[in-house]
Amino acid sequence: MEYPTGNGKGFTLLELLVVMTIIGILAAIAVPNYYNSMRKAKEAALREDLFQMRKLIQQFKLDRGRYPQSLQELVERKYLRAIPVDPITGAADTWVEVQEELSLEEIAEGKIPGVIDVKSGSDKISTEGTPYNQW
Repeated sequence: MEYPTGNGKGFTLLELLVVMTIIGILAAIAVPNYYNSMRKAKEAALREDLFQMRKLIQQFKLDRGRYPQSLQELVERKYLRAIPVDPITGAADTWVEVQEELSLEEIAEGKIPGVIDVKSGSDKISTEGTPYNQW
């Protein structure tokens, strides 16, 4: 029995399966690499944001003789255009402001504690194995 060969312009089922298998293998390799590179890009952005905000907090202290009372004060005084979005949480309001510790004498004088550091609000673990909120 002879099968009709037609004009030979189509693909056999076996050829299609081989191509689909190759595409599946390539996708299985590419997708994890894509997500890993996206995660590392977010970590790099977080490092840069933390570095810049910490630098501006110190600059504020040098300029005004005190720490800012909030990150919003950095915006109001034009040290920042806007509070950046935390690349890990995806929100600008999740930053954790670390306040300075005042002595009893400073509190009695009416001094208000300022922000001496800022950290991410995410408790996820980085590729280095440390939580982002400890950076």
